[in-house]
Amino acid sequence: MKRLTRTLFIACISLCAPLALADYSEHPEAAAFVDTMVSKHSFEREEIVGWLSYAKHQSSIVKAMSRPAEKVKPWFEYRKHFISDLRIDRGLQFWRENRETLERAEQEFGVDPAIIVSIIGVETNYGRNTGSYKVIDALTTLAFDYYTYTEKRESRKKFFTIQLEHLFLLAREQNQDPLELKGSYAGAMGWGQFMPNSYRNYAVDFDGDGFADIWSNPTDAIGSVANYFTKHGWKKDQPVATRAHISGSVSEEGLNKMKRPTVTIAELEAMGYKPVEQFAGDSTAFPMKFKAKYGEEYWLGLHNFYVIGRYNPRTKYAMAVYQLSEIIRTRRCVSTQTC
Repeated sequence: MKRLTRTLFIACISLCAPLALADYSEHPEAAAFVDTMVSKHSFEREEIVGWLSYAKHQSSIVKAMSRPAEKVKPWFEYRKHFISDLRIDRGLQFWRENRETLERAEQEFGVDPAIIVSIIGVETNYGRNTGSYKVIDALTTLAFDYYTYTEKRESRKKFFTIQLEHLFLLAREQNQDPLELKGSYAGAMGWGQFMPNSYRNYAVDFDGDGFADIWSNPTDAIGSVANYFTKHGWKKDQPVATRAHISGSVSEEGLNKMKRPTVTIAELEAMGYKPVEQFAGDSTAFPMKFKAKYGEEYWLGLHNFYVIGRYNPRTKYAMAVYQLSEIIRTRRCVSTQTC
């Protein structure tokens, strides 16, 4: 049995190695992708094939995608990663250095400056960690191989194939070299970590120099994040989330489901969730439960919490953004007396 297992293992490695190490222009699924780029977007075939020939499989990307921190870590550990004194101090510094830009973004887009500051802090620690993977490596690995190795649903494969398509369109439109752009293991780029389609749809040239530079220009990054939020339905001056007390045993229907809220506060109260703040009974929210260090925390996420989730559809992520924003806002109020 051991001999047979070893034989099968070696055979698997032999079969998988060419797929992992091969020139991506020779991948079995590359021909259909190239045809699409030529027929749909009028690229030169040689250009797309040439770019794909430089793309390299990254097994570390598959490993990272298979173990996202949102799923692996309980809330109290996940929170510590994003909410620390150092990140808070850097957020305050970022706000000081970009105050006028943040105020202009709030005026033009209606988005809370604290949320913009927090997003950039959570995503890249204020530009300090924008990712070291070549975006083309990340997207080819995830578009052509991730589905095969992890047996994920077809939708994940389709998503990353679309992102690869947008990468080449972005390169053409912005006169960028797609072989040089770098980002996260998922292919997200810049201070705000925009996927290629998000760049094309929401990135803005906020300083008016003719180029929406989300990679090295905090002004464009701020404007782009603000535009993303307003385009996804951010409601100005509206609450994000509130703690909830529990009355008796509560229904867990809809718990931690990052979907547009449709259940009213009145209905949630009838289910046993008592918000610590007052809201109109017809306001909508969804319930959440997080594992704290010494027990459970219950929260209600309102519409703007859902909008944060459009950036990353995980309740832990959105809560980290929200809580970091509240801490930074409070510290800034105390230090500047400009609440």
